[in-house]
Amino acid sequence: MSEAISLNQSALDDPWSVPLSELDPSQPSVFQTDSQFGFFERLRAEDPVHYHEDSIFGPYWSITKFNDIMAVDKDHKRFSSDPGITLTERQADFSTPNFISMDPPKHDVQRKAVTGVVAPVNLAKLEPIIRERAATILDSLPIGETFNWVDHVSIELTTQMLATLFDFPFEDRRKLTYWSDMATSGELAGGPTPEPARRAAMLECLDYFQRLWREREGIAPEVGIDLISMMANNPDTQEMDPMEYLGNLILLIVGGNDTTRNSISGGVLFLNENPDQYAKLKANPALITSMVPEIIRYQTPLTYMRRTALEDVELGGKTIRKGDKLAMWYVSGNRDEEVIDQPKEFIIDRANPRHHLSFGFGIHRCMGNRLAEMQLRLLWEEILKRFDHVEVVGPPERVQSSFVRGYSDLPVVVHPKR
Repeated sequence: MSEAISLNQSALDDPWSVPLSELDPSQPSVFQTDSQFGFFERLRAEDPVHYHEDSIFGPYWSITKFNDIMAVDKDHKRFSSDPGITLTERQADFSTPNFISMDPPKHDVQRKAVTGVVAPVNLAKLEPIIRERAATILDSLPIGETFNWVDHVSIELTTQMLATLFDFPFEDRRKLTYWSDMATSGELAGGPTPEPARRAAMLECLDYFQRLWREREGIAPEVGIDLISMMANNPDTQEMDPMEYLGNLILLIVGGNDTTRNSISGGVLFLNENPDQYAKLKANPALITSMVPEIIRYQTPLTYMRRTALEDVELGGKTIRKGDKLAMWYVSGNRDEEVIDQPKEFIIDRANPRHHLSFGFGIHRCMGNRLAEMQLRLLWEEILKRFDHVEVVGPPERVQSSFVRGYSDLPVVVHPKR
């Protein structure tokens, strides 16, 4: 391990205590210990477009201010997604391309093939299903006992939603959670999962979904909510290479699982950390509408997206060279004092709560953003009907990742309304 990487560990407690050149937020330990905000506060203040010569992912640029991030995100002609959306380099012998890591025109064709699943007409069909499932999950919770909110609620609700979107066998739905976790926890990305185990899990996922694909070829989806049938029967995607199919599956699974589930967990944590906001919510449940995007901003479930420069570009007074990779740190831009008022504060009645970076911008903006917001809104509507308080009774356990800002355990006790 290089000196720069090892020295960075001493910055976890005080990121202002080390030379700026040694401040590398890409280490998973930064996020697992929830130490990232001091890192980004210093980078925004002293070097908002910062070059890291030495990291576990090799050299890269940190883009940390809201407007710079938005400019890069919108400029797909000069900043490409094609080499991948994470700082981890693709493995030539196990490449899983997907449409979010593609440039036009292929990106546009593949995205269009599945975007209909979140069309307004389908969201309207999904709303009563999500509400009913949220109610069932909440009614099954143990009263007065400590349990893991992540597993019992966050994972369960989002996994049931994923199973619906794929028309996936409901009894096997937890496989989706497992594959999502394995996809994002590989050791090459700084996670705990050995690469052979990650690959084995991905091939298991591919094998299962190839069986579903074969069953649905030539059969149009009946209700317009079946991502597999959409891909299997669209002329633009039906000849997709198996590893590309796997890449798109993982994209859709992670996008529909990790992001929403960690916002569900984060919302409970933030309200407990800010009891004045919890009291405000209970006094006026209509604030759920503005609270939901504030949760998503404050959580920022995917901390960054990578781009690669297609030509030399001037940004923030720096010259980014052709071939350089950049991390657009959404988690930093969402705390940018120059753009967001009181960004460190969790405020559920913000005037413009959707003004955040968590869904990205431009052609790669999250296609499921309205579905994610709807799941959170419906869940909180059902929570407030049943519980006076969802009490966090211990510190959260966070996942070992600098890409997914997530939780593995959030111990809570629910207190019913009297």
